[in-house]
Amino acid sequence: MIKVLLVDDHPVVRAGYARLLSQDEGIEVVAEAGSADEAYRLFVLHSPDITITDVSMPGVGGLGLVQKICARQPQAKLLVCSMHDSPLLIERVFQAGARGFVSKNAQPDALLLAIRQVHAGSMFNSESQMQQDTSQNMQAEAQRVASLTPREYEILRLLTLGHSVAECADMMHLSQKTVSNHQTQIKEKLVVHTLAAMVHMAQRHGVIAGGGF
Repeated sequence: MIKVLLVDDHPVVRAGYARLLSQDEGIEVVAEAGSADEAYRLFVLHSPDITITDVSMPGVGGLGLVQKICARQPQAKLLVCSMHDSPLLIERVFQAGARGFVSKNAQPDALLLAIRQVHAGSMFNSESQMQQDTSQNMQAEAQRVASLTPREYEILRLLTLGHSVAECADMMHLSQKTVSNHQTQIKEKLVVHTLAAMVHMAQRHGVIAGGGF
């Protein structure tokens, strides 16, 4: 069981974190604090495995709390959550001694993943994680586009430029049924369900210009 101390000066935010963490049977919130001073006292009292703190709080603030706890216990594992996710702030978070940063703009699962990774001894940065996920998604999409046959690729191009199935059939000297069947196969290969999704993917991968449709 991973014991967690939650620190945020907004009770509603703490309650939201607590509800999220309660969904994981391997995580237990052992204490909550609304200020850095209270958090430090509870850290000493409960010795949590992970301390999660906001940056902006009255008094010392989150970074000051991180530094104070790390001065007492250098191996302490702290996660900082903030609505501000500038590279400079993230750099200061890690310089202060935190092991992880989670943007409040990230998906809720990012916090659970961060707790697991930091508890296991790794560092975590939701911003770099999001960039990595985006890169992986783009690579997967590119592979799906590359899997299209030349005919499917041309039909994708014409459809996403705004041409109807009938117009595509006429331009490619095919029956409308053939074009319609290819359209279904294209959607299956690209794992999309609507024409709008096809257009966005075609734009992302240079099949059509970004301003198309």
